[in-house]
Amino acid sequence: MCGIVGYAGEEEAAPLLLNGLRRLEYRGYDSAGLAVHTGFGIELRKCAGRVDNLARVLDDEPVLGTTGIAHTRWATHGAPTRVNAHPHTDCRGELALVHNGVIENCGVLRTKLSELGHRFTTDTDTEVLAHLIEETFEGSLERAVAAMLTQVEGTLGIAVIGVADPTRIVVARRGAPLLLGIGENGEQATWMASDVAAILGHTRQVVYLDDDEIAVLTPDGYETSDLGSRLGRAGREPIRKEISHIDWDIETIEREGYPHFMLREIHEQPNTVRDATRGRLLEAEGTARLGGMDELESEISRTERIVLTGCGTSWHAALAGEYLIEEVARIPVEVEYASEFRYRNPIIAPGTLVGGISQSGETADTLAAVREAKRLGAPTFGIVNVVGSAIARETAAGVYVHAGPEIGVASTKAFLAQITSLALLGLMIARRRGLGREEGRRFVRAIRGLPALIEEVLESETHIRRVAEEFADARNFLYLGRGPNFPIALEGALKLKEISYIHAEGYPAAEMKHGPIALIDEEMPVVFIAPRDSVYSKVLLNIEEVKARGGRVIALVTDRDRDLAPKVDHLIPVPETLPLLQPIVNVVPLQLLAYHIAVLRGCDVDRPRNLAKTVTVE
Repeated sequence: MCGIVGYAGEEEAAPLLLNGLRRLEYRGYDSAGLAVHTGFGIELRKCAGRVDNLARVLDDEPVLGTTGIAHTRWATHGAPTRVNAHPHTDCRGELALVHNGVIENCGVLRTKLSELGHRFTTDTDTEVLAHLIEETFEGSLERAVAAMLTQVEGTLGIAVIGVADPTRIVVARRGAPLLLGIGENGEQATWMASDVAAILGHTRQVVYLDDDEIAVLTPDGYETSDLGSRLGRAGREPIRKEISHIDWDIETIEREGYPHFMLREIHEQPNTVRDATRGRLLEAEGTARLGGMDELESEISRTERIVLTGCGTSWHAALAGEYLIEEVARIPVEVEYASEFRYRNPIIAPGTLVGGISQSGETADTLAAVREAKRLGAPTFGIVNVVGSAIARETAAGVYVHAGPEIGVASTKAFLAQITSLALLGLMIARRRGLGREEGRRFVRAIRGLPALIEEVLESETHIRRVAEEFADARNFLYLGRGPNFPIALEGALKLKEISYIHAEGYPAAEMKHGPIALIDEEMPVVFIAPRDSVYSKVLLNIEEVKARGGRVIALVTDRDRDLAPKVDHLIPVPETLPLLQPIVNVVPLQLLAYHIAVLRGCDVDRPRNLAKTVTVE
């Protein structure tokens, strides 16, 4: 969940590393640090807090050298202090190491190393790795890193530099994302990072490492091999890796005049839906084409049950997908928390298809759930945003949602792209299972119309901000919806709690009277998602129940429905589409509501406290 970047080249490393950390700060911002080989030794600069704090440290204490590694932290072991900030070193200060991930057996290893005389100075699990490398070092840093990997349990993406070689970085991956960047146009430089955003301003040519692969970087290039070859096993050869080209540019991840990345990404959502559907909708046939699912064509035709799994916002997207796919394709869909799936001995009967949903494609729990499904014999697919990510490589097939880089920690446009992709998947399966062509064509036309409807919602931002002004001081919120809008109630509540730190809960509207109604009073705002659909009359009853107890009601309604105005405190109208696609429109005003409440409360909406964008630990 941390961000790491490394550089071996001919330019001064510290400014390049600092810039890379700024582009990675959405992955962690508790503390930051870097280590640079000066040609005479390794010097560290570290601090608690944001990357800007590290920049001030470097202004006061510059460090010169052309090889270095850097880190921005999301704390798991140990408080976010300068001492616990990465990089970490060994007892003699002859190596420095940065790490993304969690070492699960760090306690046992720490005790063992302490008995061998190693002195620990931090509370982190990462420091164990530095001392393990020191303990096994016999002249080759690469072999010491490989030996260390055989002793640790958990997830890691690491980069290590040693005093003995001022131009070399050794990196290794197990479970946490790691990629290499190749110098272009004759540049003598090689990069490594946990996210391509860190190096995109310097190269578009990248190599993605797989688990238990080790790479050695120098200004002249890189060599990759697996763990066995680094340990010297006979017959193992270096690995030839495929080079990927990144087709988006640095401007894509800038704010472009918006005060926050999150607001920019909310406003990008009309294009997000266009990009997720581009080339995939076949109106004449009334279906969708998902080339990434071709490998599972026969399994899709025979499937009797689909299991979708994810975490957080991706889990909410899976719930929305459950309503969509079951309704249009008439096939059972179950949604599982990825973090629970592999621990409860799941039943995977023949004919079950398992899909993992993750924006980053690196979410540790979702990746583990996919692997468990594969172990149990299920065909698997991924719905991810990041090309070349672990889930994309692990699954037999899948759908890239094409949302582009999402920097705001609280997901917005990726969520819309996930639901849209699930709608395409449901349509494709439905047409193969008997949905009529005319019904399919109606569905296609409705999907094509979504970007214009989202643009209409965005035009009402001023009104939504006025609603936010009234409720910015609330301490609790309740979000209620029914049918396919129930997952949107969950997502609306999650957005609010993530970025404004207001306690918020989402419920099926009918469940309110089975507990949450006890909380209703004049201090409790309740957001109802109330489009005029098949359960509209039932939602009206729930609104009456809230108003009878003094609750304040914000009602999100379809734009032709003004009947509720006398009964609620605020109306937020949205344009109407097919009921199964209405959630894609309805979530946008809830994102804006959460955003403006958070801004009014003075919160850092792009980097909410305690959260990280890519959760690569359990």
